[in-house]
Amino acid sequence: MGHRTVRLAYRCLPALAVALTVSLPAAADRADPFATGDLVAKSQAASINRAAASPCNFSDVDQAPLTLPDVVERALCNNPQTREAWANARAQAAQVGVGEAAFLPSLSASGSFTHNNTSSTTSHQESVGLSLTYRLYDFGGRDATLENARQVLAAVNATQDATLQSVFLAAVQAYYQLFATQAAVDSATEAEKSSRESFNAAAARYNVGSGTPADKLQTQTAYSQAVLNRIRAEGDARNAQGTLANVMGLDANLAFAITPPLARTPDARFEGDVARLIEEARRNRPDLAAAEAQIKAAQANVAAVQASGKPSISLTSDLTRSDTSSAGPLNSAALGVAVSIPLFTGFNTTYRTQAAQAQVETRTAQRDRLSQQVALDVWKAYQNLTTETQSLKTSADLSERAAIARALVNRPRLILADEPTGNLDTATSREIMHIFTRLNQEDGITILLVTHEHDIAAYAKRLVQFVDGRVVHDGAVTHLEGAPA
Repeated sequence: MGHRTVRLAYRCLPALAVALTVSLPAAADRADPFATGDLVAKSQAASINRAAASPCNFSDVDQAPLTLPDVVERALCNNPQTREAWANARAQAAQVGVGEAAFLPSLSASGSFTHNNTSSTTSHQESVGLSLTYRLYDFGGRDATLENARQVLAAVNATQDATLQSVFLAAVQAYYQLFATQAAVDSATEAEKSSRESFNAAAARYNVGSGTPADKLQTQTAYSQAVLNRIRAEGDARNAQGTLANVMGLDANLAFAITPPLARTPDARFEGDVARLIEEARRNRPDLAAAEAQIKAAQANVAAVQASGKPSISLTSDLTRSDTSSAGPLNSAALGVAVSIPLFTGFNTTYRTQAAQAQVETRTAQRDRLSQQVALDVWKAYQNLTTETQSLKTSADLSERAAIARALVNRPRLILADEPTGNLDTATSREIMHIFTRLNQEDGITILLVTHEHDIAAYAKRLVQFVDGRVVHDGAVTHLEGAPA
């Protein structure tokens, strides 16, 4: 080989090594020979347990007001928590691929070029080699490692589902909290208006000499407190809007339009057996499923650690070709079976096994603690919902009675009642109608009432019934059209 060829080899060999180093991993980054991508959800807003198209097909800020489903979709798609959970799932899916790769042989190539130049002699040596290693048996070590990776992936997928549920709940709560704070602003504004009128009236009485300074000071203090309450309510509303923007993955100062929720009467069908609700929650809670998978992963890790202290059998093969300027080319090949027997590891395997077994107990205790927490969460949620539902019914009852009382202050001859029992239960509705009946019979007050309820309409002496905008009945109460026979 001439000096020109030697210089060319010196220049090409590093370039070839760099090219192999860059191109092979780049191709490997795009490959998925074990289809681990099918083991995780297709997007940060999807679940591995439910095949559905990704909802993340919208612009960052749409002009149309956002409905509750829009808010939830943006939260699931844009919230960093869901992206983090999905990235963790994909990372663990890749670890499953690492576990699968342990069952395949490993093949490596090597090469060298040496050029010696002394004052008396010049020589060079070239060699290339190919090595193959294939583990044949390891007492279940690879199986245990792969099972551990799969169970950890199951836990991570369940954790992603738990994250989706958490973000979903946070979006719904922030959505309703925004309107609750806005309603509080309206209430505080009305209270401020009422307090201002009371203060003005007290001031007027004081100015003409019929009021006392104490009355004026008391109403002025109440008015100042009402102004303060309204300012605080407005601050709470602004904070609620920022919280909702944050849940949707937006900056807190970003303005957006939102559609108010529909006014609905609470559904009492949730009332049932709490024990059944707890068991259903334990079956469906993804965080509890993640805890179960973590126990199985820890058990698989025990098996993997125990297998690492046992012998392993591998197949090895080497092919080598070398060429020297003095001796010429030389080829060699080798094929063998290697047995590795750990005789003494300084009790490393012993303590690693004890640590892995203790980890199983830790995961089991965490599962049991979470199971108890699930029961407590269901119990609290059930009691809170029951309390709030009863409070809402009571508030509606009080509101209707207060409205009737305000209507009777000036002893009117006519009361207009628009759906007075629409948000009340059956017993309270009957009480309200009995009040109307006594007002009509004892005080001679005419009640003009609008209702969609046939049993409420039956209290009337005269009935005007509309169907599709047309009067279909005007007269005494008989059988109502559309009512049950």
